[in-house]
Amino acid sequence: MLKHGGGLRAAARQYGIALEDWVDLSTGLNPHGWPVPAIEASSWQRLPELDDGLEQAASDFYAAPQPLAVAGSQAAIQTLPRLRPPCRVGMLTLTYAEHPYAWQKQGHHVLRLAPEDIDAALPQVDVLQLCTPNNPTGWLPEPAQLREWHARLRQRDGWLVLDETFLDVTPERSLLPLAGQPGLIILRSIGKFFGLAGARAGFVFAWPALIEALQDELGPWTLAGPARQAVRMALQDRAWQAAMRQRLPAESDRLATLLRRHGLAPGGSTPLFQWVCHPQAAMLHRQLASQGILTRLFDAPPSLRFGLPAQESDWARLDQALASFTLVKS
Repeated sequence: MLKHGGGLRAAARQYGIALEDWVDLSTGLNPHGWPVPAIEASSWQRLPELDDGLEQAASDFYAAPQPLAVAGSQAAIQTLPRLRPPCRVGMLTLTYAEHPYAWQKQGHHVLRLAPEDIDAALPQVDVLQLCTPNNPTGWLPEPAQLREWHARLRQRDGWLVLDETFLDVTPERSLLPLAGQPGLIILRSIGKFFGLAGARAGFVFAWPALIEALQDELGPWTLAGPARQAVRMALQDRAWQAAMRQRLPAESDRLATLLRRHGLAPGGSTPLFQWVCHPQAAMLHRQLASQGILTRLFDAPPSLRFGLPAQESDWARLDQALASFTLVKS
């Protein structure tokens, strides 16, 4: 199993700090998650029903053709590599680790690229997989550039696979207006923007033949009934969505300002996290954890991803903890 954010119970055991005393900044989730109401008992007692309005709600929210609902984008990440014979797959050097792992596991050759090398390397790959924005660096190419790469790949039956997990705050940067065109696969997740990671819900947008092949591979009931009900209601809550699109960028800017004040200038960001490269990132990660603050550590390059604190007391704890690390910053 690859390392991910979260794992709060393990951190509590390791550092001897009670679970309720932690500030978890490790996942990049919206800390003000959509408030799930009581779920109808029937959702627990019947098999999931595909005519419950979820796919239509997703189509309306994303302004795109009806997608395939899946158990989080992770389900699609693991399954898509099975739908092509072994080929050459380009992706960023530092990105969400499940992507290269899944493609390599199915026998594909993964070519790791810096953002500035993608254009020149495109003729060498059959699939270009990108997180847009990238996790954890926050790099986000212009939609026009993505459209050009898609057109070039499509000419030779290649794929452009976009993981837009962190893009819900800025939907205008999405390639969803092209959803359904051959060669373009877009993954979306409910976990980050809506803060509903436990629902394990996401969507795949692609051309009909690919959706059918993916559905056949995944089998029936890809998403549990209670999750379908909660996600449908969240997708329909336009007032909450509008409020979050105002709130989250402001809080991300506040986090960047706090980090800079302590000599930790971010090297990349999204509205849901800030990414800081530092040669002593591992030490800073451990010292923050010793005070009950969990961050996401990356080894190469040494760096930390900071999610948004949930409440004012969490902001204060992070500020105070960082103030004590003058040795780390020297």
